[in-house]
Amino acid sequence: MTDQLPMFPLNAVLYPGVSVPLHVFEDRYRALIHHLLRTDDPSLRLFGSVAIREGYEVGDHGNQSLYRVGVRLQLTDVETRADGSFDIVAVGRDRIQLDRLLTTGEYPVGEVTLLPGPEADVPEEVVEQARATFTAYRHVLRSIAGDPLQGELPSDPTYLSWTLAACTPLPMGERQQLLEASDATERLVLVTDLLRTELRAINVITSLPATEVARTRWSPN
Repeated sequence: MTDQLPMFPLNAVLYPGVSVPLHVFEDRYRALIHHLLRTDDPSLRLFGSVAIREGYEVGDHGNQSLYRVGVRLQLTDVETRADGSFDIVAVGRDRIQLDRLLTTGEYPVGEVTLLPGPEADVPEEVVEQARATFTAYRHVLRSIAGDPLQGELPSDPTYLSWTLAACTPLPMGERQQLLEASDATERLVLVTDLLRTELRAINVITSLPATEVARTRWSPN
């Protein structure tokens, strides 16, 4: 089913179930936040985000090319600053496919299709391999760049797959590949392979993960 959502493209891949802080200062995205705040029901303060394949979040030229699969987010916290900008927190709800982007209004609007995740059991060995590999990666990374995760890993396999995807410092294309994985099993297998590659790289170039972590902070608009 096709729907329309305010859109906030970013130089980052976001995931369902994961919170993201953003600083909103550009006029079109201020207008988007004002629009959401006029919605009385907080659960309906929804907008979409897709990662920018080519281009920029700000400026006259803007984004030139977008990935098609992104995330529908819910605005959860807003702080208005004296200069009219906002500091917000949003949490990913579910995946969307961007079918068309409309840019003639106050803020971008997307014609999107919701992409519900399939209900399927995840093999226990897949879950355990993913948890064990991330635990080893986390142990090594703590001594180089700090802990990539606050708290404990979730027990639910689907949420676990999104958490590992969000916590693993990877290039944009690989992060997008994790977002587009068909189900939690495919995502956990893929993130396990990517983590093992990172662990092998650590043995060769110890500072590599620290460099990657520094490059993958959420970008302001």
